[in-house]
Amino acid sequence: MAHRIGAWWLILGLIAVPNRASAACKLSRYVDIPVTMAGPRPVVTAQINGRDARFILDSGAFFSTISAATAQEYGLKIESLGNARLQGIGGDTSLSVTTAKELRLAGVPIPKIEFAVGGSDTGFAGLLGQNILGLADAEYDLPHGFVRLMKNEGCRNGQLAYWAGAKPFTVVPILPMGQGQRHTIGTILIDGKKIKAVFDTGAVGSMLTLDAAKRLGKAPGSADVETTGFAYGLGTKRVRAWRTRFATIDIGGELISKPWVKIADYALDGSDMLIGVDFFRTHRIYVDNQNHRMFITYEGGPLFGLDPKGAVDETGARLDLTDKSSEPTDAAGYSRRGGVFASNGKLEEALADFDKAVTMAPDEARYLIQRGEARLRNRQLLLGAADIDKAIQLAPQDGDARIVRAQLRLSTRDPAGALSDLKAADAALAQSSDARLRLASMYNSADDPTNAVPNYDKWLQAHREDSNRATAFNGRCWARALLNQELDKALSDCNAALKLHPGEANILDSRALVYLRGGALDKALSDYNAALKVQPRNAWSLYARSIAERRSGNIAAANADRAAAIAINPRIAERAKRYGLDSSMQ
Repeated sequence: MAHRIGAWWLILGLIAVPNRASAACKLSRYVDIPVTMAGPRPVVTAQINGRDARFILDSGAFFSTISAATAQEYGLKIESLGNARLQGIGGDTSLSVTTAKELRLAGVPIPKIEFAVGGSDTGFAGLLGQNILGLADAEYDLPHGFVRLMKNEGCRNGQLAYWAGAKPFTVVPILPMGQGQRHTIGTILIDGKKIKAVFDTGAVGSMLTLDAAKRLGKAPGSADVETTGFAYGLGTKRVRAWRTRFATIDIGGELISKPWVKIADYALDGSDMLIGVDFFRTHRIYVDNQNHRMFITYEGGPLFGLDPKGAVDETGARLDLTDKSSEPTDAAGYSRRGGVFASNGKLEEALADFDKAVTMAPDEARYLIQRGEARLRNRQLLLGAADIDKAIQLAPQDGDARIVRAQLRLSTRDPAGALSDLKAADAALAQSSDARLRLASMYNSADDPTNAVPNYDKWLQAHREDSNRATAFNGRCWARALLNQELDKALSDCNAALKLHPGEANILDSRALVYLRGGALDKALSDYNAALKVQPRNAWSLYARSIAERRSGNIAAANADRAAAIAINPRIAERAKRYGLDSSMQ
């Protein structure tokens, strides 16, 4: 019997297995781990040696992982593994290991837990991977804010979607997990052809490898394949990305019609695709590692670029997808459910839950920050700002909250207020914190390159193999160019950024300013020309090129560029004056 979700959008196939587990089948829980959606990221709060640490729940990580900067921040000793490398999107990085005396997860202590050390920072403490999630069975219930480590006994022939009731469920066979295979891998169908997929909560979206896309007749350059830019992951590199629409994806009998799928030029060891968190936050999934299968129910919500509006079977009868789980009983529960709503774009429902969380725990800054950010997304600027203000009153040393408010103040043209928050965040953040990259960029935006440079220094020192190094090199190049100091170092930074990201317009623009400051007008013009070829309506590049043209004696071209820049952004001349540049006076 087949069922259609949204009539034409999504079809759920009902697998012919018993509706209830057999009498001999027994399920037990080891631990319920609360999960909060932070944007598209499922986040778990744990403790490393007694200190709070927020991890991305990453079923696609073979091992729990932290960056070298995080290990440094938490005082963990890093041990080399020789020539071992960690592979992922964007290349590979060196691989080391560290051991925490204790990881406490949902109140349960795990002594002497090892972490792989390497790769890009994530903005969180690290990734919670399969050395923990694969210890037993795992139930991914992100729609309700939990992942559960489970155990089954006598369930070889039983069905383990114990929550499903009359709701249809599907079953996907998965590869056995062992010493050399630490991923949840199942076979799915795309347009009727078999594809081996890694089910990966750490992937922001589902993504097909370029080789697999070509096998399916969706090579870049085809009429129905759109360029989307780049994908980032492990290591310092980026890879090209596209998206396309297929006729169907069949996941164990769940047939999704006309899905959008991202494609990236990367390789997966033995697999073709990542099924990302967009799938997990709209499904409840039991991973039976003992018997090598997954049980899946669709819980409603958007996936693969679609937003199904309900469910009907092949006769047109509507399926009941109403969430029958009990209402949360505490602030943390409302916070988690609100995070899922917000992640799925349901801001009104999210705000209703965040209201309840704040009412139940009015002195918890984190709930105010959640509600404040949701209000800002919902264009409730005054209410959002009030929540962030209250959160900072409660937790003045919260560097992340300070950065959120600084961004808000910059957007409302309050640079003095923004600088006050940036300096407070600067004092509160750990020296190796990943947030220093954002902090440095915001110092630049607040016209304070003097404080931007040391923050870029600290970030680059602590993040030697991160995918954002090009961004940091470019930011430090720009800051030094604004200061008109250490122009040789600025040029070196821009060249390093361009080596990582060749031809990127904003890096070319930064290097052009270095050349302009140094009087190398031909080189400045060459870079401005190249940048404007990519971004022809960039008001700053046009205005700065007009300065180089005027200094070179090409007054007609200078006047034309200056007029074009002011037509795009009437305030661009004020910006140039702040930087000590004014084309009308050259």
